[in-house]
Amino acid sequence: MGILELTSHIPELLSMKVYPPILYKIGNEELLKKRKVSIVGSRNPLNYTKNATFELAHKLSQCGVCIVSGGAMGVDALAHKGASASNTIMVAGTGLDKRYPHINHKLIEEIETYGLVLSQFKVGSPSNKWNFPIRNEVIVALGEALIVVQADINSGTMRSVEFAQKMGKPIFALPHRSGESEGSNALLERGIAQPIYNIDAFVSQFGEIKIDNSDNFLKYCNTKPLYNDAIALYGDTVYEYEFLGKIIIENGHIKRV
Repeated sequence: MGILELTSHIPELLSMKVYPPILYKIGNEELLKKRKVSIVGSRNPLNYTKNATFELAHKLSQCGVCIVSGGAMGVDALAHKGASASNTIMVAGTGLDKRYPHINHKLIEEIETYGLVLSQFKVGSPSNKWNFPIRNEVIVALGEALIVVQADINSGTMRSVEFAQKMGKPIFALPHRSGESEGSNALLERGIAQPIYNIDAFVSQFGEIKIDNSDNFLKYCNTKPLYNDAIALYGDTVYEYEFLGKIIIENGHIKRV
């Protein structure tokens, strides 16, 4: 799938200080027409954050909301995986000939094939540090709301919050224990962000979660398969369903919850 210049107008990007003079794309630009929510956060998330990020992205996706993030390690990758590659938009901080960071190259390739990857940077552009604030403004602008799942005080995530404030976007944050994720806790204390205490209640604002009752993997789990056999057949789906609490691993076998 080749790199093309995006020719369609994106109304959401009018909220940026300057509408991007050029955008490159790989993938399905029809996703731009869907309702979208942006999810941002730490490259080194806590286990609580990992589970909550995946669940948020997955359940928002089940409501028909497309998830926007930046393809980085940690929270970004979990948000893309939770939404599934076919319902996510990644905004890159490099030229689209580079799958950066390399550790996520397989995920990025899946998004290129089934979802959408965007960039303001021409082919050959490396991962310069000044590219990422530019990238972050696009991520924030595309979503109707910004979710901060974990952030340090002086992190790039907090710069994304500044973009959201200037654009008048609603900002939501996951509450954390004292001493953890001090940036997102500060957003809540100052009233800049609204808390997400209950993921199902939050997601219900965007629509009804549609459950796929034809789920072949769950049907397979009724047989209590060996964990290694399930990984061989379904790969990352096993990890995803374990994150969501739909299955448990006992004595080397998978059981439905």
